[in-house]
Amino acid sequence: MLVVLAAWSVPGLLTRRRRSYAGKWIAPFASRRWLVVAAIGLASLSIRAALLPIHPVPAPAVMDEYSYLLAGDTFASGRLVNPSHPCWIHFETLCEIVQPTYASKYPPGQGLVLALGILLLRNPWAGVWLSVGAMCAAMVWMLQGWLPPRWALLGGVLILVRTGLSSYWVDTYWGGAVAATGGALVWGALPRLLRRGGIGASLAMGTGLAILANSRPFEGLLAAAPAMAALAGWVLRRRWASLRTLAPMVGVLALTAVAMAVYNQAVTGSFWRMPYQLHEAQYAAAPLFVFQKMRPAPIYHHASMAGVWNGTAVEEYLLTFRMGLVRASLFKLSRVWDFFLGPILTVPMLCLPWALRNKRLRLVYLALAFFLAGTLAVIDVLPHYAAPGMALIYLALVQCLRHLRAGRPLARAASRAIPAVLVATVALLYGLEILGADFLHEHYSWCFARPGNWERVRIARQLEAMPGQHLVLVRYGPQHDPRREWVYNAADIDASRVVWAREMDADHNRTLLAYFPSRRVWLLEPDDPNPQVRPCPAAETTSALRTRTP
Repeated sequence: MLVVLAAWSVPGLLTRRRRSYAGKWIAPFASRRWLVVAAIGLASLSIRAALLPIHPVPAPAVMDEYSYLLAGDTFASGRLVNPSHPCWIHFETLCEIVQPTYASKYPPGQGLVLALGILLLRNPWAGVWLSVGAMCAAMVWMLQGWLPPRWALLGGVLILVRTGLSSYWVDTYWGGAVAATGGALVWGALPRLLRRGGIGASLAMGTGLAILANSRPFEGLLAAAPAMAALAGWVLRRRWASLRTLAPMVGVLALTAVAMAVYNQAVTGSFWRMPYQLHEAQYAAAPLFVFQKMRPAPIYHHASMAGVWNGTAVEEYLLTFRMGLVRASLFKLSRVWDFFLGPILTVPMLCLPWALRNKRLRLVYLALAFFLAGTLAVIDVLPHYAAPGMALIYLALVQCLRHLRAGRPLARAASRAIPAVLVATVALLYGLEILGADFLHEHYSWCFARPGNWERVRIARQLEAMPGQHLVLVRYGPQHDPRREWVYNAADIDASRVVWAREMDADHNRTLLAYFPSRRVWLLEPDDPNPQVRPCPAAETTSALRTRTP
């Protein structure tokens, strides 16, 4: 990878000598397409593994991460869903369904990846790691379908450095790489199908659509719709001759539809109702899209649950309209821009007016505009929401970089410097990380994600090191941040060494303790400066410590 960047970046190599060097080594390597795909994917895996001493396996912190981990644990256990627990009211938590079943609210894509990590290496993060390697490889394959081999290789290296090493996509369990892989397969298969058809491209298209449907369905639809429109036009021109080519894709989609219906029925009791829809009906007051209206708030059993779904979520919805749709849209786009491009990779995008002249890529630019416009309909846009459109973003970027390289001497110098500056920036940030700089820990960073909830990990390990089984009653203070949740459990709650439960009123507490008579009971107050568990006497647990929120 360093040789590729050096050949692109060092000014002295851009003379005839550079062309000779590139012709002898880079061009032949880049032309071996499957070797390049494998090399980029393996480079992502090996470099990130080598960085584990600096960035170890992350700890979860965000409610979405715990929900995905529940799905991964469930699938790795050989189940689609878990039965609802008899004491489910103590285990209600954010982004999870506890009635009529116990499951994650999210589509199963990210959970399946985490389950793969558990089954292969006994660690869910291994699934994240593998998914990022697959994403980098799929992105190169996509670029090869649209661009000359050397530019596809350079684009793959840029994607690896920008998102494959230390973004929050690889340093949390939040996801992003799975949906990005789906988008890359769709947009990589499209030019291959339009040129020559083929079973491989048809299978890739069907697989990409299946991944999008089971990772980010709405944004995946936005990313795939223009490609499917182009494919429909191709089918109309070729008529019956195209059916043989599309048969593998149709077969994959048919199997996916059946599998999705079975999963929906297992979780929600309906073939047509997705877990996300059930969860929103049970808990959400604020809608997902700007064109929807507020719903009446449901009854919450816990103040912290109300604080999120009838508090911060409602505030985000109202803030969108207080800011105004234009300003709110610019803010959403700024998040996407900061993650995928940032100042360094914005320079080539200045050539977009010239890149638009390329008729072959006009569909890509139109699709990118359609995707970004549609994404703005979502109330709160995070970078991984835009993952299905990542292929379009970087395809446009590399094409703009080509136009920058073909410009005047100053533009050519800028095109040489961009890859080197990007790598130097990452190296500098790693150096600052080693020195203990904590300002790098941002919520949705492309460089380094914020630390996980290591305090919870510490307490869990402390209890697991003790003999027997444990029950932790979590008591929040009056100033508790409802988004900082501690009550999360494994798929099989009863078999867990440590069970986390919400403290409630005396009657509910007695029922919970009666269900777990052999467990040692602990009390935890997470809002203390240094949270610690302490033995919880039976008299205290059965007293009216906290009444249920009406």
